Amino acid sequence: MSTEGPTSDRSSAVISRARKAEMQLERLELELLLEAVFRHSGLDFRSYARSSLKRRVKMRMEAEKLPTISSLRERVLHEPRVLERLLGDLSVSVTAMFRDPTFFHTFREKVVPMLRDYPSFRIWHAGCATGEEVYGTAILLREAGLLERARIYATDIKQSVLDRARRGIFPLAKMQAYTTNYLRAGGLRSFSEYYVAKYDAALFDSSLIDNVLFTQHNLATDHSFTEFNVIFCRNVMIYFDEELRQRALGLFTSSLVDSGVLGLGKKESLRPTALAQRYEALSQTEKLYRKVA
Repeated sequence: MSTEGPTSDRSSAVISRARKAEMQLERLELELLLEAVFRHSGLDFRSYARSSLKRRVKMRMEAEKLPTISSLRERVLHEPRVLERLLGDLSVSVTAMFRDPTFFHTFREKVVPMLRDYPSFRIWHAGCATGEEVYGTAILLREAGLLERARIYATDIKQSVLDRARRGIFPLAKMQAYTTNYLRAGGLRSFSEYYVAKYDAALFDSSLIDNVLFTQHNLATDHSFTEFNVIFCRNVMIYFDEELRQRALGLFTSSLVDSGVLGLGKKESLRPTALAQRYEALSQTEKLYRKVA
């Protein structure tokens, strides 16, 4: 005999309503936390994709042994170290030197010849994190004989990662993987020529960043600051909601000179935005686009 009936249906409905109320409360708590972070630190994560933010906030709650997002907000407002740890979680700093080597190989083949036509040019690495991609670009330009013509702007939302990028010290254990990436990207020399090994760290040649400016910039709130011939924003917008993605792409488009080049990450695209019609693909596979209008 079936045990299901009106009583079972009512119980399921009550559980469903309770779960819905719990989810609504959690959403409210997350919104209040992000608002508190913005007002307290000036860093704006309110337009980042909620699924990613929620996952990172939950990780911080577990690490701090806190039961609710509201309790985390209380700690964030009154304990600077907790705020700093949360900002570290929210500011995604995953990068690698010559990440996606075929992207840089294509850049070397299709964009470098275009840059040779300029007596000087500007490149923007938006969301540069700890700077590995910036150093990779500098190495590529040096091998092309173009580094002295370049002015590179490397920006991120967090000052602490910019400070790390400026020092140019990376784990020695990663150099083998970076060497493989470099060679697959079309590297012309021995990769070890660009750094000195010291204990468990690799210290990169400081002359690579003589023409690099590391500075804070928030794609959610800040505006363009000059015109660029090339803009890299790779594997950053995957963490944005659609409104912020549109804002960032609009900012990049207005910041690029005519025929300027935009480089995105593997999982990123110009579509379905209206801005897509203002670009032609230099390589759709590698997500390299040239501004045409």
